[in-house]
Parts: sequence; structure tokens; C-alpha cells
Amino acid sequence: MHPYFSKESSHRFGEVVDPLSFRGAPQFGQPGEVNPMLTKLYAGIDISATDATLCCLDPDGKQLKPSQSFENNLTGAAQIVDTLVDFKAKEIHVGLESTSVYGAHLRDFLLTSPLLQDRCFVYEINPALVNGFKRSFPKKPKTDSVDAWLIAERIRFGHLRPFSEKRLTTQPLLQLTRYRLHLIELLTIEQNRACNLIFLKFSNYMKNSPFSNSFGKASLAVLGELFPDDLINMDLEQLVSFITQNGNNRLRDPQNMAKELKTIARNAYRLNPKMKDSVHLTLAMTIQNIEYFKNQVKRLDKLIARELKTIPQTLDTIPGIGPVFAAGITAEIGDISRFDNEASLAQYAGLTWSRYQSGNFDAEERRLTKTGNRYLRYYLVEAANSLRVHNEEYKAYYYAKYNEVNKHQHKRALVLTARKFVRLVFALLSKGQIYKQEVKL
Repeated sequence: MHPYFSKESSHRFGEVVDPLSFRGAPQFGQPGEVNPMLTKLYAGIDISATDATLCCLDPDGKQLKPSQSFENNLTGAAQIVDTLVDFKAKEIHVGLESTSVYGAHLRDFLLTSPLLQDRCFVYEINPALVNGFKRSFPKKPKTDSVDAWLIAERIRFGHLRPFSEKRLTTQPLLQLTRYRLHLIELLTIEQNRACNLIFLKFSNYMKNSPFSNSFGKASLAVLGELFPDDLINMDLEQLVSFITQNGNNRLRDPQNMAKELKTIARNAYRLNPKMKDSVHLTLAMTIQNIEYFKNQVKRLDKLIARELKTIPQTLDTIPGIGPVFAAGITAEIGDISRFDNEASLAQYAGLTWSRYQSGNFDAEERRLTKTGNRYLRYYLVEAANSLRVHNEEYKAYYYAKYNEVNKHQHKRALVLTARKFVRLVFALLSKGQIYKQEVKL
């Protein structure tokens, strides 16, 4: 039986799992042969909501003892620490896959344990790295013990940066900014649903609406309460008063808006009477959801701005970059020192373009990889969209890229502007400098 690939013979936590023979696996030694002068210990932990499977290797790749399974709770974490300490290694390198939130508590427990202080390095590994590493082996059974061994072996392979305690500073902000994106996505879904219902109720409203924002407060009041025939039959002054009241007296020309509403109402389709009540009810409820999500986003933005004040950063000194964008970027980056240069930061965000080259052929059209951190990519692109309006340098760059092609102009120019913005982000965060318009980076 091979010591490095095993299957669990029991689900009782803390028990040793039985090794499983693995044809073609490298032969390193027998488990349990602990080196009394162990300098480095490599531990892989396959984590789930309920348990954590531990596999430990020495610097030569020898598995030091059979894999063990522990409960993923405070007691199990303490048992894992005791197991690691028993090896008396000078350095302990522990790896976990960065899957969901299941490893967050154990990661923090290992980093703050007094028994492991100053000699424990914890790595959160992208599952894609482990899967790619796994493909280099001839046969790959899928068990928790095998996964734990692969994680440990991937750490032993190197070229990974340990989790920095500095990143713990941005973790509270990370929860807020990621939840904000979740709310924005829900808001977008509800707005798309509303567009379909609006077409049924008021067919040409989205195309000819007099409001600059069809999902603004006054516009939603019109859509939620009135049908085209109601607008036609309503007295003009009464309609003006309705618009003014729901627009909080901020609309530029409610008189002209009321006239335009009456005009487009005359050209709209009339909804089948049998559908009237159902469409009215579902649209009204969808509008309520839209208003709810908007209020939640506003509330969250205040919390994000408050939390950002506790974190040292200079991104909000850039014109057009408010606290929300600065917070989203800062939270996802965490410790800027874990990136060697702006290119590695761009790769982490997925703002890179794959190249296809063979012999004398080199494809001109390259696609965005989109394989990095989608949260960071979202905030960088949204920030770039704001910069093209408020920053002359980025505005000029955006339109230069916009005019280079005839298709996908806005999306292409916006992503390229975001890629340019990555250079500025890396420079400011690395040096701790504030933004200066005249400085060319």
C-alpha cells in the first residue's frame, strides 16, 4: 500500500485513515518516519463545512504519517495544531484551498495560535492551481486524503506567497464590498424584469421616456400607478403636480415632461384587459424590490465609507474615485506587497489577454482572460468608467481606444482603461503616495 494516497476507512474524526495503493505514484518513504532534525513541514488540509483532512510531508516529499481527519470546529483546529507541533519542525507551511468560507476560521486560528507563532506560514491556494498540479500525475483518485496530499505537495513545489496578516485588516471591508456587488447584481436582475413588464404595460415608455433615468423615483411612480389611458385622461396640471411631488421638486421641467408623457401614452399599445391586473401587480412588486435594493445599497455605501477610513490607502485622492470604488479595490488587493509588479496585479484581476502564437503565425485578436478575481475586476472597470468622465488623462485614453475599432467600442475601451488604471493603483498603494495629476505613470 502506498502511504501518500489513501481512502478514509472511518468517518470518526481524529482517526487515521487507511492508505490506498496507488500505481505510478512516486515512492518517497514510509509514513511515520519522522526526521528528528526536521527543518520544514509541509501540511495540506482539504477543508469542507464539516471536517478537515490533514496530510503532512517533509522537505523530501515523504509523508510523515497517514492522513488524519478532524472536525472543522474549534476542537478540531486545536487538535490540528497539536499534531503540527508534535513534529517539532522549525518552519511549518500549511495550505488550504480558497473555497468559499470553510477555511476562514481555521486559517485565522493557525495564524494566531501561540504554539505556532513566528514559524507558521499559511497559504490560501486557488483550486485551479491544485487541479492543474493534479493533472501532472498519471492517476488521480478523488478522495479527501488525496486532495490533502496534493495541496501539501503543491506547497512544497513553491512559488506561492503565504497569507499576510495585513490582509486581515481589510477582511471586514471585503465582506461589505462583496455584498454590495451581490446587491447590484440583484438590482440589475429586477430592473431587467421590470423592463419586460414595462413593455407590456406601456410599450414605448423605455424608448421615449422624458425622464433621464427610467428607474428614478418619479419615473417609477408613473409606472407603478398609472396606465397609458390614465395619463391621457389626467388633467395636465394634476399630472405636473404628480411628477413634481414624486420627483422631490428636483426635476428641471415637469410641465414639459407631463406633455411628453401624454404624447407617448397616445402611441402606446393597449394591454389586453385580462392581463391588466396581473401585469400591474407584478410590476408594482418588482418596483418595490428595486426601491428596496437601492436603499440597501445606499445604506451599505455609508458603512463602506466609514470602514474605509480605518484602512491606510490613497486611492480616494484620485478625482472620480470615491470611497466605494477605493474600498472595493483596496479590500480585494489586501496587501499590495504580495504582487511583484502591476502585471501580476492585472493578472490577478483577470485584466490580461491570452496570446495564440505558433510558428510564424501570431493571432491579432486576443480575448480577455477573465480568469482572475471577478470582484476586483468589477471595481476596476467601474472605477475606469468613472475616470473617463472625471479625469482628463483617462478620458483622452478611453476615446483613443474607442476610436480604434468599429465594434464593441465601449466595452473594449473601458477594459483597456481599467488595465491602464491598474498601473496607477499599483504605484499609489506600493509607494503610499497621493495622486498628482501632473505625474505620468
